[in-house]
Formats: sequence, structure tokens, C-alpha cells
Amino acid sequence: MGTRVDKSAVRRFLGVKPTLVGGEVKYGGCGGEPIPRLGEEDKNMNNENRNEEAVSPVIATILMVAITVVLAGVLYVWASSLAGDSTGSGLDTYQFTDRDASDTMSSESGEDLVHVKMTQGNGLSWALLSVSIVVDDGASYTCEEAGTADAQCTYTIDDDKSWEVSEEITIGEGTVDHCDGINGGCTVDITLTKIGVGGEDSKVLQEVSAYADAN
Repeated sequence: MGTRVDKSAVRRFLGVKPTLVGGEVKYGGCGGEPIPRLGEEDKNMNNENRNEEAVSPVIATILMVAITVVLAGVLYVWASSLAGDSTGSGLDTYQFTDRDASDTMSSESGEDLVHVKMTQGNGLSWALLSVSIVVDDGASYTCEEAGTADAQCTYTIDDDKSWEVSEEITIGEGTVDHCDGINGGCTVDITLTKIGVGGEDSKVLQEVSAYADAN
């Protein structure tokens, strides 16, 4: 037969004291703190692990939502930028070239200065075109359609309603003698602007630096 252990003696030796809690006898150590029953610590640890496991999916979901919102914002900005470049005013699609007009420069006004050709872009309504020039770094003048009375500088248009690719306009002096040809010619800085309508701002299509030869 095995040796019989006196549990009461063991408890007295260890200083374990029985306490009645909620109708259940619990044993406390020397400090009076309850000693967990067998398996009670494991149960508490399992509960804590389950709580941590329950929190982890919540955190992961919040992070996924935050990342999705950030990515959506980045994609929106990127798409808006592309849309502005491709479908907005399309100002970057316009290209122009220049060449000297055939007139000889003199002290007289009304002489042709330069030609400007559209080489790329959609048709631009003449009603939406604004042309201004600066000759030899002087004052800026806004030109009018050729034939306009008292225009200080002019530009020609054709019978169509719009300026199309391969078509030229001729910029002339109007009533002001912008270039007398004394120095062999003049630089003509031209600003081509699309006039805004319906609350839209006017926007520069291109700035063209041309040269009007005196001969």
C-alpha cells in the first residue's frame, strides 16, 4: 500500500488557510492571497489570448480601411491630373511657328511684321483668340483684326470661323510704326491667348519670339 498523505498537515505546514468565498472554499497562501485552483491560470491565459486574437482582426481592418482611403486619394489626384492634361483646355497641344513677313520696314506704319502658323492643336475660334505683341522690349500692344479702325497692331483672319492647323495669321503694325528697320529689323514677342468664357479664365496658348527683318 502507498503512503497516505495527511492533506491537513501539508496545508498547515505550507501556511495555507481555507476561506469561504461565494459558498466555495478557497485556499490562500501566507500573504492571504487566494491560490488559484488547478487549471484556473490556464483558463485565464486562454481568455487573454482570445481577447488579443479578437482585437487583432479589428486593428487589421482599421489599417486596411486607412490604406484604402489613402490609395483612393492618391489615385484620384493622379486621375485628375491626367484628365486635366488630356481633356481640360488642352493648351499644351497647341504649337506654333513663325517666319518673317515680306514687307520692308520703314518709318511708315501699317507694315506687316511676321507670320505665325498653327502647326498643332484643335481649331480655335477667332472669337476666342487674343493677340498681343512687344517689339524690341517696348510697350505691350493688344492687336485687333485687320481692318479695325485705329488698331495699334493687327492680325489677319480667314473666312472660316476658326484658326486651323497649317493656317497662318499675319501680324502687322496698324496705326503705330513699331519697327522702322534702322537696326536691320526688330524682335517681335507675340503672346497668343485663348479668351475664357462662362467664368473660365483666359489662358496663354503660347509665347512666340519672332524676328521682323528690315528687308
